[in-house]
Amino acid sequence: MSAAEVLARCSELDLFSASTTGLERTHLTPEHALANRRVAAWLEQAGMQTWQDAAGNQCGRIEGRTPGLPALVLGSHIDTVPDAGSYDGMLGVVMAIDVVRSLAAEVATWPCALEVVAFSDEEGTRFGTALLGSKAFSGQWDDTFWDLRDREGVTLHQAYLDFGLDPRRHHEAARDPGSLVGYLEAHIEQGPYLEAADASLGYVTTIAGARRFRLTVHGEARHAGGTPYERRKDALVGASLAITAIERIARERGVIATVGRIEASPGAVNVIAGRADLSLDLRAPLDSARDAAWDVMAADIAATCAARGLRFEAIETHAAPAAPCAGWLQQAVRDGITRTGDPDPMALWSRAGHDAMAVARVTDIGMLFLRCFDGISHHPGEDVREVDVAAGLVALEEAVRSAVRAYDAGATTAVPSPAVGLGV
Repeated sequence: MSAAEVLARCSELDLFSASTTGLERTHLTPEHALANRRVAAWLEQAGMQTWQDAAGNQCGRIEGRTPGLPALVLGSHIDTVPDAGSYDGMLGVVMAIDVVRSLAAEVATWPCALEVVAFSDEEGTRFGTALLGSKAFSGQWDDTFWDLRDREGVTLHQAYLDFGLDPRRHHEAARDPGSLVGYLEAHIEQGPYLEAADASLGYVTTIAGARRFRLTVHGEARHAGGTPYERRKDALVGASLAITAIERIARERGVIATVGRIEASPGAVNVIAGRADLSLDLRAPLDSARDAAWDVMAADIAATCAARGLRFEAIETHAAPAAPCAGWLQQAVRDGITRTGDPDPMALWSRAGHDAMAVARVTDIGMLFLRCFDGISHHPGEDVREVDVAAGLVALEEAVRSAVRAYDAGATTAVPSPAVGLGV
């Protein structure tokens, strides 16, 4: 297939949307079922045996030189955020299928099988918890997930039943580490660094570890006109100072911190805010850097609040460790990019989360990034050039071959070269 045909298939998946004004396809919905069926047809055309696993992930496999060998897995996700672009996740799935089609005749001589997985839920849009598909695949299921509810009040347990899945068998989606050689994922960068460097492709060194918090500043609600400044305990002012401190400390320490939501109560125009709640998403290439930044932020905010007669509270709502890409798979992806004519591929650390970070719990991972227009993602303006997809197909195919050669040679513990650092 050409790069143009790969992009056309991404557009074809856009047809399976719950929204008539934009793209929205979420976990265990009718649109998800339709997309799985279309992906299954493409997997079969590429020569693969196909199945939908017990968590709703769509899978395909070609056996190696003998049946039942461990598999090198290619994949990404096919779910979306609301009002999504056409390439986040889907491009990686479609590219993987085309690479398998190209390599199908070779795989029969390989010391491993080759698989593709289209993960069912990376974004967490429907149930508010991300990576449900890849967490099931990697055996990280938490039984509290069953009680998660969507906007309509439907539990995840009921959604399994409605989709035709048996919740009692969800554990069958979990892969044994011994059945896996490694995992390679192609994905748009979702950032501006490749475009700024005028580079089509880059390789990922690590996926950021993330922590999320619900921060609360407690003050005192009083009359806006009748309370002088020296008597005020304004929670919203305290929250504003917290936000500026978070950004300052993040910039100083080279981490990524985002306050994406703030709510003041009681929320009246003529009442001093007695309470302010805000979110914090904190990411860094190394967990130690992320955690050290949080310690400084928390101490700074607590001191500022205390000086104003406010009380600060922080509750952690999410924690995910950083997921370093294995040295030997970094090298495989570098080999792939080099095959496209780029002698010095660009190293990047991924600020965004990916299914690979869940899969890293059961096998080594590697990632190929493709340039995307202006770094835009999670938006209809998401775009990728045909020339970059063409280069990506060459690179991913060669990365697969390089990974198989390393596995055959027993070189899967290789460390990155000195040039392979954390990247931009």
